[in-house]
Amino acid sequence: MKKVNNKISKNSFDMSKIIIGFISLSALLFTACGQAGSNKDEAEQHHSQATPESHGHSTQMGELVPSDEVCMVNDAYMGKKQFDVKFGGKTYYGCCEMCKERIPNDASVRMAIDPYSHKQVDKALAVIAVTGNNGEVSYFESRDNYTNYLKKQKQ
Repeated sequence: MKKVNNKISKNSFDMSKIIIGFISLSALLFTACGQAGSNKDEAEQHHSQATPESHGHSTQMGELVPSDEVCMVNDAYMGKKQFDVKFGGKTYYGCCEMCKERIPNDASVRMAIDPYSHKQVDKALAVIAVTGNNGEVSYFESRDNYTNYLKKQKQ
């Protein structure tokens, strides 16, 4: 009987390790950007939940923010340093592994349209400001464009 109990106990211990490993892996996958891989809608839904407030920071509309605290894939101020991704001699920032993969492979996430001049701007070189209520950012080709944009918004 003791042999049977030891065998059951060992099997229970092994099963516990498997369950803990599965739970850990599930939690890791659940918190990863995009959750299901390359499904853009799911990735955007995940990103839309990340706001400066959810990271313990708040910003005011129009506030300039450091580029290294912006996820350039989802165009959101995150309130803390993001992963840096070197590409083409420039540094871009992303909030997760999916972003780190997407930045070098998708030119569209490295570029934005300046809301004042309506010209295309490289996010790595842009002046970045919060322009949305949930930490959304806009990229400006210059500080002058940023200032003129703010003046235009107040009119």
